[in-house]
Amino acid sequence: MRDESTRAATAAHIRDLLETEGDAVHKNTTHLNRVRYEANAAGGDIDALRSEARAIKEEAIERLPELVERVRERVAANGGRVYVADDAADANDYIERVAANGGRVYVADDAADANDYIERVCADADADSVVKSKSMTTEEIGVNDALEAAGIDVHETDLGEFVVQVADESPSHLVGPAIHKSRAEITALFNDVFDPDVPLETAEDLTRFARDHVGERIERADVGVTGANFVLAESGSIALVTNEGNARKCAVTPDTHVAVAGVEKLLPSAADLPPFAELIAKAAGGQDVATYLSLLTPPVDSPTIDFDAPDEPLGDADDRTFHLVLVDNGRLDMREDDDLRETLYCIRCGACGNSCANFQHVGGHAFGGETYTGGIATGWEAGIRGEAATDDFNDLCTGCSRCVDACPVEIDIPWINTVVRDRRNRGHDPGTFDHLVEGLTPDDDPGGVDVQKRLFGNFGTLARLGSASAPLSNWLADRAPVRAAMDRWLGVDRRRDLPSFERETLRDWFAARDPLPSAGRADRDAVLYPDAYTNYVLTGRGKAAVRTLEALGVDVTLAPCHESGRAPLSQGMIETARTQAERVSDALAPALDAGRDVVVVEPSDIAMFRNEYARLLDDATHERLAANSYESMEYVYGLLENGADADALTGGGDVAYHGHCQQRTLGLAGYTEAVLRRAGHDVVTSDVECCGMAGSFGYKSEYYELSMDVGADLREQFAGDDGRGTDRRVAASGASCHEQLLALAFDGVPHPIELVVPDTPDAR
Repeated sequence: MRDESTRAATAAHIRDLLETEGDAVHKNTTHLNRVRYEANAAGGDIDALRSEARAIKEEAIERLPELVERVRERVAANGGRVYVADDAADANDYIERVAANGGRVYVADDAADANDYIERVCADADADSVVKSKSMTTEEIGVNDALEAAGIDVHETDLGEFVVQVADESPSHLVGPAIHKSRAEITALFNDVFDPDVPLETAEDLTRFARDHVGERIERADVGVTGANFVLAESGSIALVTNEGNARKCAVTPDTHVAVAGVEKLLPSAADLPPFAELIAKAAGGQDVATYLSLLTPPVDSPTIDFDAPDEPLGDADDRTFHLVLVDNGRLDMREDDDLRETLYCIRCGACGNSCANFQHVGGHAFGGETYTGGIATGWEAGIRGEAATDDFNDLCTGCSRCVDACPVEIDIPWINTVVRDRRNRGHDPGTFDHLVEGLTPDDDPGGVDVQKRLFGNFGTLARLGSASAPLSNWLADRAPVRAAMDRWLGVDRRRDLPSFERETLRDWFAARDPLPSAGRADRDAVLYPDAYTNYVLTGRGKAAVRTLEALGVDVTLAPCHESGRAPLSQGMIETARTQAERVSDALAPALDAGRDVVVVEPSDIAMFRNEYARLLDDATHERLAANSYESMEYVYGLLENGADADALTGGGDVAYHGHCQQRTLGLAGYTEAVLRRAGHDVVTSDVECCGMAGSFGYKSEYYELSMDVGADLREQFAGDDGRGTDRRVAASGASCHEQLLALAFDGVPHPIELVVPDTPDAR
């Protein structure tokens, strides 16, 4: 449970990173994200390629024990050795079969045993120095520390890894280890540590110095250690994907080469490699193809060179040795975990971090664990170190889903984060709200959710109570002593304005209003689903949705106000979310039985219906609801396309529109833009990843400053000189986006449907 001191420490850490690393992280990650978009759009069916890669990964992980056995046999046939570190007990049967066939497989208990094996390899080679290319797996198992403790000099050769090694820091990104440092900072670091005769100044100076420095170490090294982006079981080959070429130098220059890879890096054969070679280049660096794609079948058949006597005859290639260290370290257990299994599909491209608004501002030194960073870090750290290892950063995943489209193998990263959050909730001591609010019972809720999460996870109950007691509830919530208490005990930041509850709910208004005569041209029947914000807070958008649909010829009814489950799901309260999902599906079933379409105002709820309900409800219930539910402006667009009269809508103003994160992930934002234009508005749209509010995230005291820092990107875009000026009416689809834009000093911020609603009584 996060208490006041823990929240304060988290806020201080984030504040420090925003000040010291934020600018460099933001510049580098947003650049990588932008070039990824450009590379994906340049040609080819990127989604088909992603689906192909995912299918290959699914099959490879399913066949993992078989592939481990096959690659051991192939590497041995090639003259190398395979060391399988930390195999789980359920793999012992195949290990015994390999041993019976005369093979040698050493089963280690943990990462330390993998390091022990690498140390023995170095001892056999009488090694004093080792050169390494970038490898997250060696970071994971701590190879550098182990070898240095054994008296062996270890030199990183990747430029980013070299920088963080010199700075004695940890990597802050899966692909760009030094992404948190500016060129000026690296220049000062190198000049201070190495004191060159001529001070380094330009980027070219830095690159030349680093190249010469690591080049000398490669020439003199006794052992080269690399990772492996992919290991091909059929041939025993390894694929190295780099932009610097240092990895293959480490592989072929020293007489001894050790490749370290997690068992999940195995692919069946070379025929499976092409989609990954293309996807990793696009996802990691926005390239059509990486600068260096090296496919090695070690031991590499190349002669050895004595760099101290280059004129001497070349050494015998047969003197070269190769060791493949395959690391389990929890992976085989992850393979048996239905929710963490997808983590093993990861190809370590870093796109989940680059696409994440929070990561773009604080980087991996906040949004990451001991080794792994970004959205996928929760899956990796939970799998290899235990779920408690994610406590300090898991909440930085807001479930916005921007990483889902970015991931080249379609991993549902937000779900992994939610599952681990749920498991950690269940491991906590009971909070003070246990079983006192709607939807929570001792049987379906862990009873261990901390007070802050339980508060935000049950917004529907709070909204109902706040509306019933308004305006008194609004007056109380605005009092300084109340806000101070909420800040201290609940972690609700006192600098954030709270929602103002309406005494008359949307359902009250709907029951008392005079329906518009149906124009009869669309010939549709719909039920409007009112979320808690639409029913109790932002009732104007609900009224506008009703009046707009009626003006376009739709017979509209209103569903009961049951929470979709989004709020508890965001807090890691999965069973509570499931209970709410079941309640919603039951409430909407009669309308679906009657042939009505379901229209949803809040984008996060249509995302629940179409995506998350697949995990919370049975297949048939989810599929029926998903197939017959529409986001409100998507539905209006469909009506217009099928004959409804756009002249029934109002328009004619200049609009700056910010689409909701999940709305964009679902590909729905374009419908809003199209409807606004057909109604006569001139529209410009934001392209920032997120407004920073992300539901309850921006309310939390430990994250308020990060939320506002993220929001500054949107403010700058809408208030800047790029055609998205402040003379435009700023509109947003999401309730949380609405609140953030108000906090960023924009006026009103209507839902887009409020900009097209016909000018009739009670329309607003």
